[in-house]
Amino acid sequence: MRSDPPLTLRQTGPGRVHLVATGAGPLGGDRLALGVDVAPGTSLEIRSVGATLVLPGHVPGESSMTVHARVGAGATLRFLPEPTVLAAGCSHRMTVRLSLAPDATVVWREEIVFGRHGERPGRCHTRFDATVFDTTGAGRPLLRQDLVVGDGHTDGSPAVYGDARCVGSTLVAGPEWRTQPDGKDERRAETGDGWAALPLAGPGVLSSALAADAVELRRRLERAEDAALRLAVAW
Repeated sequence: MRSDPPLTLRQTGPGRVHLVATGAGPLGGDRLALGVDVAPGTSLEIRSVGATLVLPGHVPGESSMTVHARVGAGATLRFLPEPTVLAAGCSHRMTVRLSLAPDATVVWREEIVFGRHGERPGRCHTRFDATVFDTTGAGRPLLRQDLVVGDGHTDGSPAVYGDARCVGSTLVAGPEWRTQPDGKDERRAETGDGWAALPLAGPGVLSSALAADAVELRRRLERAEDAALRLAVAW
């Protein structure tokens, strides 16, 4: 492992690493990057010690956090950080590039809180790209998702976030979620109060949730994740 402040890596157990904030931020103008390579046949769990607070900075312009993760053949990655909180006035971009071997397994959770208590959120644009590569090296898109938070024209729309103050999603993917050999896919979306588990056109399920606070968001996401696991067990 190699890291530098303000984002420091600490091994906290066999196959487990925690992200530790050793400085404030991200601040405006910061460009942070994290590279993760899970070797074939191994398992890795990544968590964070606390929530990430995105702040405006003295330098004009947005901050950014980019994660490149590669999960090898037969490997497992669980990426479960605490929420990202968008402080008023921040401008932030979050980008994930996830590459999966055909028999790799991943659980990847992201949670965003719209500002601290009593304040409007800053602006954030998230982009998530997950690609499954076959043995020849050819890639097939599994998930392409964009979210924007902090746009006054859309945040309060009932078709977007409504009165929610938090949004989150979890990608669960792996060979257990492949379609049947005959090409039939009988998986059906499951929904509940503020959450949904949506099968993808590939080996995975996207769980999504909205809530008024971070505690309820986590509860709803966990219900959606349980539903995603049931879709695998059904096979």
